Amino acid sequence: MKMSIARAAEILLGGGIVATPTEGVFGLSCMPDEPAALLRLLAIKRRDPSKGLILIGSSREQFAPWLDASAPRIPDPDPAQPTTWIVTTAAGVSRLLRGDHQSLAVRITTNPVARALCDAVDSPLVSTSANVAGGPTARNRFVLRRKFAACVDYILPGDCGPASGPSEIRDLQTGDIIRPRSQ
Repeated sequence: MKMSIARAAEILLGGGIVATPTEGVFGLSCMPDEPAALLRLLAIKRRDPSKGLILIGSSREQFAPWLDASAPRIPDPDPAQPTTWIVTTAAGVSRLLRGDHQSLAVRITTNPVARALCDAVDSPLVSTSANVAGGPTARNRFVLRRKFAACVDYILPGDCGPASGPSEIRDLQTGDIIRPRSQ
């Protein structure tokens, strides 16, 4: 697995896109500070750029450059119930990441493969579900390879889990649920 993580990190740091297992679904990942990779990722997904993207990281500290310093502390993650938090961004965060919002969606990942990859690049990663906008999300490697092998630069081996679908999304300030937890 170490060689796979190293290969994926090399591709990401070179501006590429990697399919990565996360807590509930496979994600398509790139570095958050690579505009060309962000545009390519949005094109692969056919995602409306106004919606924004999710960042995953292995620790709160990895998000520091992206979030407003006065934002509330991101809660500790629950491996069985992953939660993505909407948090106010720092000044200058790319519209390609935040969409039409002054906030950013972030999650401390508990998936060991995703965590190791964030640590290997020493950065949070964009992690948007492996699907074309509005379509079903890839939860197994067969579907992932069939749909995205020709579109991404690398598919990182590993399994999704322990959740059974995409994370819940909540506003960190208000606690409001933006996207309920999948059952």
